[in-house]
Amino acid sequence: MKVTIAGAGNVGTYIAADLREAGHDVLVIDRNPAVVARVKETLDLTWFVGDACEVSSLHAAGIEGSEVLVAATGGDEDNLVISLLGKQEFAIPRVVARVNHPKNQWLFNETWGVDVSVSTPHLLSALVEEAVSVGSMVRLLQFEGGQARLAEVTLATDSPAAGLSVADLAVPRDASVVAVLRDSHVVVPRGDTVLNAGDEVMVLVTPDSEDPVKAILTGR
Repeated sequence: MKVTIAGAGNVGTYIAADLREAGHDVLVIDRNPAVVARVKETLDLTWFVGDACEVSSLHAAGIEGSEVLVAATGGDEDNLVISLLGKQEFAIPRVVARVNHPKNQWLFNETWGVDVSVSTPHLLSALVEEAVSVGSMVRLLQFEGGQARLAEVTLATDSPAAGLSVADLAVPRDASVVAVLRDSHVVVPRGDTVLNAGDEVMVLVTPDSEDPVKAILTGR
């Protein structure tokens, strides 16, 4: 898979190294020649010095044919512009953008060409809430500009889902139970998998199905 990463800071270079180790073809773009010169000696990747906010630089870097574009600079404005150019000018199928300031999260949607946005503060707060909340639905990640959401519910003893099989939950057609964490083990759910109190249930939902699924799993 060809992946283009804009931004050679700590986040960008870590992602690049991880993907390269996994066998992917990785191109990293950064406007700072000194930064590229410092890190290129340690990572066997394709590097390009240029401004990823400029269409001419993206053409010169050769991002055509990339299957994924990661906008990982330290500036939200830059990441939005890079995402929009990647989607509109190069028709890159998957655009992932880093959100540096949580207050800007709402901007990172399909209007700006973003398929998946990652906000570290939001993710950390969700993981903390997930660790301490029982009987509540906690939204972990959003995809496709919020049109798909990964959420988690730790079933309380009075959950209406406890004791029911996945097939009997009758979740909406645009939602799915994707995993169950039980006793430190991952259970791949099937129709006859019975849920127990204390199970951590991972569900993929849409905006329309989120509330019905929440009612099914929490009774609220």
